[in-house]
Amino acid sequence: MRYLLGLIVGLAALWLLLSGHYSPLFYAFGTGSCLLTAWICWRMRIVDNETVPLHLLAHAPVYIAWLGWEIAKSNGDVARRILSPGRSISPTMTTRRVGPATDLGRTIYANSVTLTPGTVTVGLRDGLAEVHALTDANARDIEEGDMDRRVQAFERRGGVRDDHSHDGG
Repeated sequence: MRYLLGLIVGLAALWLLLSGHYSPLFYAFGTGSCLLTAWICWRMRIVDNETVPLHLLAHAPVYIAWLGWEIAKSNGDVARRILSPGRSISPTMTTRRVGPATDLGRTIYANSVTLTPGTVTVGLRDGLAEVHALTDANARDIEEGDMDRRVQAFERRGGVRDDHSHDGG
């Protein structure tokens, strides 16, 4: 039940943030759409600790701040490569085993890699991430595994144990 309530609150907060309309009619439409979406998710039996990761909320700001810094650094590097004719690129593919324990953790890892300029996760299967990197340095960063370790630590701080830690909705 707490996951269902968390889903409704999260959907409502997102709707309020993105809509920009604050009149009774729009509140009614927003409430109706949030409740309908939550009901559909409940009927599909997909409301659990991975679709509504309440356990990660307290630790998300630290991870998001670190990821924001990584995105800014990588963005600067990519911009310099584009604007400086002498700086080369060396596109490469790399594959590495990822350590996060859950599908959610692996998805956070893959999306974090993709959000970071210069790298794109092109595949994630059987615990392996296939990543396209703009430079050899980007590929080395992926292979060194700092982002992987940070996602694993984020999961641990949130109390995640393994892929079978669902406790229903």
